[in-house]
Amino acid sequence: MDPGHPRLVNRRHQVSQAQGQFTPPLPPYARLAPAGIRRRGVPLAQRLGKLVERIERKSVPVGTLDISFYRDDLSTVGPKPVVQKSDIGFPIQDKNIILVDDVLFTGRTIRAALDAVFDHGRPSRVRLCVLIDRGHRELPIAASFIGRAVQTTMKEVIEVKLTEIDNSEKVLLMEK
Repeated sequence: MDPGHPRLVNRRHQVSQAQGQFTPPLPPYARLAPAGIRRRGVPLAQRLGKLVERIERKSVPVGTLDISFYRDDLSTVGPKPVVQKSDIGFPIQDKNIILVDDVLFTGRTIRAALDAVFDHGRPSRVRLCVLIDRGHRELPIAASFIGRAVQTTMKEVIEVKLTEIDNSEKVLLMEK
């Protein structure tokens, strides 16, 4: 890959296709509650919640998780990490939680998110839904729902752009 020239992994319509592929098959959708991991997991969780609402014709609670204090690399982030509020505005007890994130890499973010979820209560089930799985796991974590698996090297990064945050919709594979 030519450094400085990112390769487009997904165009806008492909992001939508991948998003459709990670719609959880949990019939019925009873007690389903997507929870997005800040930052780009949040709009993906909101999209998933709206999709399930259209299918089921009933309200689906969507939560937001900030995992800053649960990270195992907090000491390397800096003296003042940017911390935002987690917003789980519903009782988590007996819910089918779908953790949603943009990219699954080492698994450390998901481990932190699981700690955050269980600090809010005891869900019935927790599943993981990601737009992109790039491999290279350091922990025994696997996604239940994957939009697209992309083979990467350790010298590459995946950058996800979402309309809600970036005013564009694409997934880029770039050299570090």
